[in-house]
This record gives sequence, C-alpha cells and structure tokens, in this order.
Amino acid sequence: MYSTDTANAPTTALITTKRGRRMPRRRSAGRTSVRAGFGRVGRGTLWLLVLAGTLLPIVYLITLSFTPQSQIATGRIVPDELTLSNWTAMWDRMPILLYALNSVVAAVLGCVLSLVIATLVAFAIARYRTGGGFLPVYVLASFVAPPVVAIIPLFFLLRALELTNSPIGLGLIYGLVNVAVATALLEPFIERIPVELEEAAQIDGAGPVRTMISVVVPLLVPGLIATGIIILILNYNELLFALTVLQSNESQTLPVAISLFQGDRGVQFGQMAAASLAAIIPVYIAAVFMQRYLVGGLTSGAIK
Repeated sequence: MYSTDTANAPTTALITTKRGRRMPRRRSAGRTSVRAGFGRVGRGTLWLLVLAGTLLPIVYLITLSFTPQSQIATGRIVPDELTLSNWTAMWDRMPILLYALNSVVAAVLGCVLSLVIATLVAFAIARYRTGGGFLPVYVLASFVAPPVVAIIPLFFLLRALELTNSPIGLGLIYGLVNVAVATALLEPFIERIPVELEEAAQIDGAGPVRTMISVVVPLLVPGLIATGIIILILNYNELLFALTVLQSNESQTLPVAISLFQGDRGVQFGQMAAASLAAIIPVYIAAVFMQRYLVGGLTSGAIK
C-alpha cells in the first residue's frame, strides 16, 4: 500500500494500483535538480559554442591585420610582434572612403528600387492572387538561378544606358536582382494585414492604388524596414556584378577593392584583413542601430 500523505513530498505522480485506484508516488527532488542542472550546463555550453564560432573569425581577422607579412607566410596563428604597417599600406594603396561611398550608393539605390517593385508584386500576389500559384514560384526561381546567367544581358543594357562605370548603374542591377527576395519576405507581412481595413477604404471610394498607399504601406513599415536591412546587406557584400560592371578604379566598390589585394606574386593577407575590417565596420554599426527594427519586423511578420 502506498502512502497518500504527500504534504512533505516535493513532487508527486499518480500511479494506478491493481484495483484501479490511483495513488500518488513520490518523485525524487534530487533527481529533478540534477536534470535541471544538466539542462543549464547544456544550454550554456551551446551558447558558448555559438559565441565562439561567431567571434573567433573576427578575432583572427583583427590579429591578422596587425601581423607582419613575414610571419603570416610562416602560418603562425599568434604573432611574435604587432605592426600597423598593414593598415598604413592599405590606406596608401586604395581610397577606401571613395570605395565605401560607392558601395553605400549602389546598395541604398538597389534596396529602394527592390522595395518599391517588391511591394507592388507582393501586394498583387497576396491580395489579388495574380498569376495563381505560378507567379510566386517563378519569382523565387528567378533568384535561385545562377547570377552568371544575367551578367551579359545586364552589362549590355547598362552599356546602352552609359552606366557601366557608375554606382548608379550597379544599383539598378541590384534593384532588379533582389526583387525576388524582397517579394518573398514582404508577402507574409501583407497577408497579415486585415483585409477589412482595405475594404473599408474601398467603401469610402479609394481605389486599389490609393488603398495600398494609404492603408497597406503605413502598416507595412516594420516589414519594409526588416526587408530593407537584409537587402541592403546583400547589396553591400555583392562581388560578381560589381566586378563585371565596374571597370574604372574610381567606381570600384569595397568587395572588388578587397579582391585586388590578390596579385600574381602572392596575396597580401595582412592588408586584405585590414581592408575587410574597414568594410565590416559600417555593416556592424548599421546592425547595432537597426537591430530592434530587424527583430521586431521579422517577429511581426512571423506571427499570424
């Protein structure tokens, strides 16, 4: 017979006897605390591994930027001495501020263009089911296709417009290429907006365009911010189109400039690390200031 006095038991569980009576059984408090301790240790270890995997490449890049080229060639991870020669040589070799400005202009212009087109496409798909089930698949398929396929026609198009050596022309390419990603990210945000608000605006006499501008776009601001940050980072880090379209030294972007540190006689790893850190800094600053908008926007779009 099991005791029914459970006043002093930390945790209890009901069991069934042979007669069908359900009686409480004592459960060890020590076992529960051990399991909780193992769970905390496991979660802490997992977070440490994620943090190490995220920070170690940045730490190594910083160390590499202050390591002399002679020690880099030997494969040493921890240098015997530190030097600023990589940073000074990088500043003397490339106009990094000009390249950063070119990258920002192309990235921002492409981001704005992608958001404008993607908002119209996502609104047509979410509200009017334009294209049925084929159009959303086709939009995503256009992004899955290798970008090399579009390089030649886009290059000749920009050459006809005389925008080959201009960040503006590169921004136009970015705006067209990333429409698929922006559409896929914005469509859930539009579907989350109540249709009744649009119907009320239409009853008041607003047309589809006026309804989208007056009702949908203000409610879509969190999604536009979150999508814009993602598209902006994609544009800022892009290399293939920039390497093909931009021919003059004055029009280069930061990814193209960093790739130029690899020459016929070797790779200037220290200078490349310094240039990479200089290129990363604006992205990290933007991520820190826009983090709450990014997380809030993605969370808002994920909740139906």
